[in-house]
Amino acid sequence: MIEKGHPGAHRLRGFLASLVRDARGNTLAIMAAALIPLAGMVGGGIDMSRLYITKTRLQHACDAGALAGRKAMGGGIWTQSNNAPRAAAERFFDANFQTSAYGSTGLTRTFTEANGKVTGTVSATVPMTLTRVIGTTSETLTVTCDAAMSLPNTDIMFVLDVTGSMGSKAVSTDSKTKIQALRSAVKCFYESVAQRNTTETCTTGAPTGGVSAVQVRFGFVPYSVNVNVGKLLPTTFFADDWTYQSREKISIPGTAAGWTQVGNPVVKTSNTNFKNTPSAQCNDTALASKGSSSDAINGNSRVNTTIVYTRRSWSSGSGGTCKTRKTTTTTTYTGTNGTPPSNTWHYGPISQDVSALKNGNSWNNSFVLPIGTGFTNKTITWDGCIEERETVRETDYDPIPADANDLNIDLVPNSGDEETLWAPLLPGLIYTRNDISGDGSNWNLDEITTTTEYDNGSDYYCPAEARKLAEWNDPTVFENYVNSLSPTGNTYHDIGMLWGARLMSPTGIFASENALTPNGGEIERHLIFMTDGEACTGAGNYTAYGVSWFDRRQTDPNTVPTGGCGTSGTLTQQVNARLAGLCTAVKNKNITLWVIWFGVSNTTIENALRSCSTSGRFYSARNSADLDTVFGSIASEISQLRLTR
Repeated sequence: MIEKGHPGAHRLRGFLASLVRDARGNTLAIMAAALIPLAGMVGGGIDMSRLYITKTRLQHACDAGALAGRKAMGGGIWTQSNNAPRAAAERFFDANFQTSAYGSTGLTRTFTEANGKVTGTVSATVPMTLTRVIGTTSETLTVTCDAAMSLPNTDIMFVLDVTGSMGSKAVSTDSKTKIQALRSAVKCFYESVAQRNTTETCTTGAPTGGVSAVQVRFGFVPYSVNVNVGKLLPTTFFADDWTYQSREKISIPGTAAGWTQVGNPVVKTSNTNFKNTPSAQCNDTALASKGSSSDAINGNSRVNTTIVYTRRSWSSGSGGTCKTRKTTTTTTYTGTNGTPPSNTWHYGPISQDVSALKNGNSWNNSFVLPIGTGFTNKTITWDGCIEERETVRETDYDPIPADANDLNIDLVPNSGDEETLWAPLLPGLIYTRNDISGDGSNWNLDEITTTTEYDNGSDYYCPAEARKLAEWNDPTVFENYVNSLSPTGNTYHDIGMLWGARLMSPTGIFASENALTPNGGEIERHLIFMTDGEACTGAGNYTAYGVSWFDRRQTDPNTVPTGGCGTSGTLTQQVNARLAGLCTAVKNKNITLWVIWFGVSNTTIENALRSCSTSGRFYSARNSADLDTVFGSIASEISQLRLTR
């Protein structure tokens, strides 16, 4: 320290005074003092750029990993053997962000799954450079990402072949029959898409959570010879009277002496069209006017009813229609004498009153008609299968003819127009005339009046009841329904495709339910059609077009129809032609049509089904394991992979 008065003190004061007077010295000092914060600012900009680049690359890598993991997960669950989905997520992350990239250290990456969503969390520490001069040595970055297999509002209609051949195995080495394999595959499909767990052991594991935020609905049309859809429909869609190959009691009156007429006879007239009647039968002069009468005596009351059928004309249009007028005259008498009437049967195409099945807006399961053995009452039951409405006979149904009401997907029935209405399939009403043993022998197309008790030799099959589109939030209910599917009957592909389309069409009989979601949302539509066999028909089958041998609604009424499998037989050719037209009609409604062939290789049927499907949506399954894989692939394709964060 320089003490006051020391010669050095005087020299120091002089130096400082000269420094104050020299501006150049001030600038140098200021610049020196500013270097430290300036270095921090420049370094901060450089380091912030590195942080931004590093975080962006971390985010991209995280997104890639989450998407890859969810895609590898497919329609299954996260905890698969060898952790394949997690490994895929980590592998894709590593490919997009190298260890020590941008000088980072301490890199971590974690991918987890919950309720079908894969979530990634990654972090890395980035060392600072010039920013260290202001005390910041490093910065840790953390990013997250989500990926989910997300459906839009979706309707899925299963049209499933449940014919008799489904009771066998696809190949001898299978442990399951085809129907068992189908049940399993459909339940696993439901688990994948709806994310709800059934008791089925699926290769994808058990899902959790369920689909939320969107509407996902499933419907079913099991088919064989027929479809069971009647009780899903309003009663107004059905005719009150329908022509069946049946019988009616005719009572020939006894003597009427001693009886006094009460009031005037009651006369009712109605018109009935006996469709697809052979022209010779309609115009036969012996049958030009056919009358019948019945007589009932109850104590002192006697009621005589006379029914007259007048054949008016035969039209070649609409498959050949015999125009018939039915006049019923009922006369009431009172008295004490008279001989009871004798009874006989009239067999033929009989117009039967089936309106007793209707119970307001609901359905009864049965009704009674006096057509039982010995002229007794008989209970006629209905399980829900239906007869189709007015049709036409063509060789090509692509496009569908305008007057083929039966193939019109969207035509809403008009209760005042019988050609737009359906009728119940009622095997209890069917009597194949001249058939005593019920074995289909000695059938006779002519109408017969006799006291003989003929039988019903036709073959009738009605599968499990179809189901309209619904969300099926209870997996037990879904599973119980699928387990109820059982194999029976021959293969009529057209009736299955037709009703699958009708039940899901946004512009048809269920437009109010199918056009949009309750909130007005758009809906994507998928129809999954699975079969294990070629079309296979029989002239003796009681189908949606009547007993084919007798009714001949699809074939020449003057020629005995032939059944068969593949492409043989007039009836089989009709099924194949109608199916082709319906496939086009379904695709034209913006419905994705997935078609599955389940069985051994068959080039003919597989090519036809490939043409039926939406492009690229045809699959072959040779065994039960293949079928499960195919349904799983369709489930994944219907779902859409979407980045959610």
